[in-house]
Amino acid sequence: MKKKDKNYYTFLVLFFLVNLLIQKSLASESINFLSLKNNEVNVRVGPSKKYPIKFTYKKKYLPLEILDKSETWRKIKDFEKNSGWIHISQLSKKKSAINTKNNSILYKKSTIYSEPIVKLEIGRLVLIKKCKDKWCKITSGDYSGWISQSSLWGKFK
Repeated sequence: MKKKDKNYYTFLVLFFLVNLLIQKSLASESINFLSLKNNEVNVRVGPSKKYPIKFTYKKKYLPLEILDKSETWRKIKDFEKNSGWIHISQLSKKKSAINTKNNSILYKKSTIYSEPIVKLEIGRLVLIKKCKDKWCKITSGDYSGWISQSSLWGKFK
């Protein structure tokens, strides 16, 4: 085999490997969610304490979608499409979600044929223990059970 052919094949193999790695890294990027660490968190107009406060959240563990990053600040959006900037010290990796369907049923097991426990109103904050298939085991107030992921907005995995 000529040296020129060997270099050509080596180049092709490397090209396809790099291409495969890039595709896998892009495919693994998913919507990133974090939750509020404290009961009261200021949301600012821009990524610095120099920017004015836009509004204040007053709900610990509220799930937030991360839209952008700037040093130690994260641009966020909530389930009502409110957005702004929060310092990372105010954010947690605790998995939580908001019930987006009125009268969603919380079941004892991860099937609709299981015993219903309670109906959840729209906007209810739930803490996620684990998810499997299309169901999540959650707690909300005094209740614990399984709910369909299609009823939730937030972090599942």
